[in-house]
Amino acid sequence: MGDTSFFSSVLYPWVILPLLIFVARIVDVSIGTVRLIFVSRGLKYLAPVAGFFEVLVWILALGQIMQNLSNPACYIGYAGGFAMGNFVGIWIAEKLSLGVVMVRVITEKEAGALIASLKAENYGVTSVDGYGTVGRVKVIFTIVPRREVEKVVELIEKFNPKAFYTVEEVDSVEKGVFPVKTSGNTVRWMGRLGSLWPIRKGK
Repeated sequence: MGDTSFFSSVLYPWVILPLLIFVARIVDVSIGTVRLIFVSRGLKYLAPVAGFFEVLVWILALGQIMQNLSNPACYIGYAGGFAMGNFVGIWIAEKLSLGVVMVRVITEKEAGALIASLKAENYGVTSVDGYGTVGRVKVIFTIVPRREVEKVVELIEKFNPKAFYTVEEVDSVEKGVFPVKTSGNTVRWMGRLGSLWPIRKGK
């Protein structure tokens, strides 16, 4: 009797239900944003799992909308959840820092110290001589995990603070040199994900 009175009260259709729809939309849109990143990174085992839960939550939210077509509060909750879900999804993606990127550095200054520091951190480095608008330059390339970008940028600003650099997406990497991190035993930074990641290490 108490449960029936709760669902039939004014509070439920105008506050509780729209709030539930709002939260459901945040969840499904956030998962959808992360799923798209999984797809773009080639994570073929994680993307379907995310897609399953994304659609499941979306159907639940849409079902409530269809049952309450005369309730404008549900529409507001649905639209508001969609908007907030995009924000939350991007925030989660930034925290996950998935994939690898290429950092390209162009500097007029002698880059020997920067190259040495990158190699000391076990980053694979390729450098070539070039000629820019103002004269000879050194062009440095390195492929790093996205979560390592901040560390690489700190090295660039430390040794070549006036260097021009770009950070670009990389779909896949094969036969490269990548940093290692130590946690008891030394493991490759991609070791635990194995075949989930679109990277093939060289021998």
